[in-house]
Amino acid sequence: MLHFLSSSSPLNPQFLLLPRQSARLRVLLSIPVSAMSSSSSSSSRGALAAAAVPSLSADEAGAAADEAFLRYTSPSMRRSGGGGVAIVWFRNDLRVLDNEAVVRAWAASDAVLPVYCVDPRISAGSTHYFGFPKTGALRAQFLIECLEDLKRNLTKQGLDLLIRHGKPEDILPSIAKAVTAHTVYAHQETCSEELLVEHLVRKGLEQVVIPQGGASNQKKPRNPKLQLIWGATLYHVDDLPFSVNNLPDVYTQFRKAVESKSSVRNCSKLPPSLGPPPGSGLDEIGGWGTVPTLESLGLSMTKAEKGMHFVGGESAALGRVHEYFWKKDQLKVKRYEKQRIANDSTYWVLFELIWRDYFRFISAKYGNSIFHLGGPRNVESKWSQDQALFESWRDGRTGYPLIDANMKELLATGFMSNRGRQIVCSFLVRDMGIDWRMGAEWFETCLLDYDPASNYGNWTYGAGVGNDPREDRYFSIPKQAKTYDPDGEYVAYWLPELRSIAKERRNFPGASYIKQVVPLKFDGGHQKRDQQFNRQRRPVHMYRRQK
Repeated sequence: MLHFLSSSSPLNPQFLLLPRQSARLRVLLSIPVSAMSSSSSSSSRGALAAAAVPSLSADEAGAAADEAFLRYTSPSMRRSGGGGVAIVWFRNDLRVLDNEAVVRAWAASDAVLPVYCVDPRISAGSTHYFGFPKTGALRAQFLIECLEDLKRNLTKQGLDLLIRHGKPEDILPSIAKAVTAHTVYAHQETCSEELLVEHLVRKGLEQVVIPQGGASNQKKPRNPKLQLIWGATLYHVDDLPFSVNNLPDVYTQFRKAVESKSSVRNCSKLPPSLGPPPGSGLDEIGGWGTVPTLESLGLSMTKAEKGMHFVGGESAALGRVHEYFWKKDQLKVKRYEKQRIANDSTYWVLFELIWRDYFRFISAKYGNSIFHLGGPRNVESKWSQDQALFESWRDGRTGYPLIDANMKELLATGFMSNRGRQIVCSFLVRDMGIDWRMGAEWFETCLLDYDPASNYGNWTYGAGVGNDPREDRYFSIPKQAKTYDPDGEYVAYWLPELRSIAKERRNFPGASYIKQVVPLKFDGGHQKRDQQFNRQRRPVHMYRRQK
């Protein structure tokens, strides 16, 4: 499932994908439990209603978040006596817990000013090559919920969140001047667009002159500094057993090295209060501002009537962690193992988190090449940019129910399982021969958990131009359907026209469904035989990616 997590051992910032396990469904099948018994027939509207994630009540989620904040609060923490005002520039890690930028700003100042910039290049911009919306309505709504929750959590800690619409390189220098801030603290990024903004912010701050106090007022004026802090990975960049430039080009080598030679840092503690905010200068810049709405961003969306609705924000993430690890007893991890029982599922969650780390470090090592057609290895291949074929994939009209169901889920919810992402990527690049960047940019538009390093790392990997020793990785649709959706419940859930078809025919319904837009590259005669769907034993770990 998708969560916005606070970083710490063993979990980390940004977004995390975990499996939703049930006795009948695999991770590919992102179906609310209430709908499972109804997919074989004409289901009621209620049975197919969207399910909130987490499914906790507001009181339960709030209690889980409060418990987490209490656990990581240290009454003995004291400021280091730095004085003055420090700004915290929130970027992609919209959380308070285990946010080293927040703690460092608090320790080095008398007052902290949290700031978020609604950058029009992100909220209203277009993707680089194909001009898709850079942020779709679903992710924009998720971001709005994250900002609302961040504002609430900061308020509980004695602060607030100043929100401004505009480019950070324009906004932050003017705010720093108004509140005479000595430092802007922020989390460091690794991809080109984000690095450019960091550069422009630093240049803008160099133009700001902050007068220094003193009885004679003779201290030399100084410029506010931009202090960037690493905070986006499970394993800290400084704790790797090699430099980023010497990062192994094969994931397994990276994983084995960090598992044997590196340790995950402990979660940073919070003081009892992060306040106060600056006592002056806010009126000069127009006050705190408000969280944007979809309408103010020029976007609109229709409320999903089915699938899973992921609630944005740190509190929802903490509630989901509580629900998943503790309430439903579905996974055991580190501290949890000491109180419950360790099992093999522990390792596979960490395995996926290390993948996310790997793609982040790969983006730092190879820079813009992860966005180029040939990828980090500069592979020369011929790709099609056939618009009609691409649109059939984008809209879920390929004639292959497993592909179409996944794409319709993405359109409706902003989510797709890890397995589904690999399958639709393979189909687009291997069976259709479409330029992989079109798929990557469409995911950039749609995914709630979009992150440039993970998204483009996965697409280069799937397209055979990235860090994968197997250049011709192929996912057979008949095999994937038989393994992960043997009864056709998933495809029938997202494609209602298949519900009346016998279960064994749902994934290959022939003339009962729309015409297939392309033949499969490697069918091997399975298509007809798989209509019988000989049942096989289901593997235990549905969310492992192929090695």
